[in-house]
Amino acid sequence: MWAVLHKRKLSSSQIILFGFAGVILVGTLLLLLPFATRSGQSASFWDALFTSTSAVCVTGLIVQDTAVYWSGFGQSMILLLIQIGGMGVITVAAAITMASGKKISLMQRSTMQDAISAPQVGGIVRFTGFILKGIFLFELLGALVLMTVFIPEYGVKGIWLAVFHSISAFCNAGFDLMGTKSPYSSLTSYAAHPVVNITIMLLIVIGGIGFLTWQDIRQNGIHIKRYRMQSKVILATTGILLIVPAIYFFFFEFSAEPMGRRIFLSLFQSVTPRTAGFNTADLTALSETGQTLTIGLMLIGGGPGSTAGGMKTTTAAVLIACAVAVFRRRENGRFFGRRIADDTVKNALTVFLMYISLFLLGGMIISRVEGLPILTCLFETASAIGTVGLTLGITPGLHLISKLILISLMFLGRIGGLTLIFATLSANKNTLSKLPLEKITVG
Repeated sequence: MWAVLHKRKLSSSQIILFGFAGVILVGTLLLLLPFATRSGQSASFWDALFTSTSAVCVTGLIVQDTAVYWSGFGQSMILLLIQIGGMGVITVAAAITMASGKKISLMQRSTMQDAISAPQVGGIVRFTGFILKGIFLFELLGALVLMTVFIPEYGVKGIWLAVFHSISAFCNAGFDLMGTKSPYSSLTSYAAHPVVNITIMLLIVIGGIGFLTWQDIRQNGIHIKRYRMQSKVILATTGILLIVPAIYFFFFEFSAEPMGRRIFLSLFQSVTPRTAGFNTADLTALSETGQTLTIGLMLIGGGPGSTAGGMKTTTAAVLIACAVAVFRRRENGRFFGRRIADDTVKNALTVFLMYISLFLLGGMIISRVEGLPILTCLFETASAIGTVGLTLGITPGLHLISKLILISLMFLGRIGGLTLIFATLSANKNTLSKLPLEKITVG
C-alpha cells in the first residue's frame, strides 16, 4: 500500500491520511466476518466501521461491549488495529519494509519523518527501529506485570487479558475486556488495586509523552538541561496536567472514598483523559465541574509524535506562552531561554481553532439530534476528537448521524488537524510580494 501511494506522487500528509483510511476499511471488512462476533452473525456495517475507526484511531469509544459482543478472532483483530494505530500506519509500513530488507527511498524517509514528528530526515530509519524496540519492550513489561494479577484470577485466560490491556494502555486506546464482569465497566473493579492502577497509568504516560522525548531520556538520562526544548515543554506540561487535576479530584470529587482508593481514583482520572480512555470511577457521578475539567484534559491530549491524540501538550503550552508574552509586552513567547518561532504559533492557533470549532459543532449537532444535555454531548465529542474513549454512556444508543459525527472526529483526531489541512488543501506558493499592512484592534 505504501509503495502504491508513493507511485501516485501523493504528499506525505495525503499518504498518512489514505494510509489510516485504508487500514480502517480493511479492519471494517474483517469485523464484518460472521466469526468476528460471539453470536456467529455478521455485525452491522456501521458497528464494524465505528469499532474499526475507534481501534485504529486508538480512541476506545464503543457501540458494542468488546468482551461480550466480539469473539476471540474479533478481539484479536481489534487489538491488531490498536497496535497499528498506536504505532502509526507509516511506522508499521516502514517496519515491514525494513524487515524485508528493501531499501527505503528518500520520499519514504520524508513521510516517516512527518508521521512521527521527527526534527530531521537524517537517521530516521535508525530512530524508527528505536521506536519499535521501545514499543514492544514497554508492552511486554506491562503484560508481564499485569499477568501477576490476571492469571491468579482468570487462569490461562489471564495471559490474553494482560497482553490486551497492556497494548491498549500503551497505545492510549482504552479498549478493555472487563465486560464479562459488568457491561461497559472498564477497570472500575480494580479502582483500588495498586498493581493494575500503577501499571496502566505508567503505560499511558510513557506512550503519551512522545518518541522524541524517549530518545532524550535515553541519551541524557536525568540531565534534563541537555534535553531538547520540546522534550522539556512536554514533560513540564504533562507534569502540571497530571498533578493539578489529581489534586482537584482528590479534594472535590472523591472526598467520600477511603484514603487508598481515593488516591488511586484521583490519580487515574487525571491520567486517563490524556487520550487513554480507561476509567476506574463512574464518570456520570462526577460533578459538572469535574466533567468540564475532564473535557479540557481530553482536548489537550498527549505529546506530539506519540501514541496519544488531542491538540497536544505543546499546542496548549505554546498558546499559554504567547499569552504570557503579551501580558509582559514581549515580542515572542519563550521556553527555557528559547523563543518560539512565529510559524509554530500560527500552527498552534490553527490547530486550536480547528479542534474547538469541531468539538463544539459536533456536540451541538448531537445534542439537537438526540435531545440530550449539551455538556453530555460535548463530553462525547471531546472524547472522540481527542481520541480518548471516555464516555458518559450515551454512545451505544446514538442515532446513525451522531455516530458518523463521532467517527469523523475520531479520524481527524488521530491523523491530526494540520495533516488533514495539508492533505486536502493545495499549498499556495510563497511569493516575495506582500499586501499593504494595516492594524486592527483586538481585545
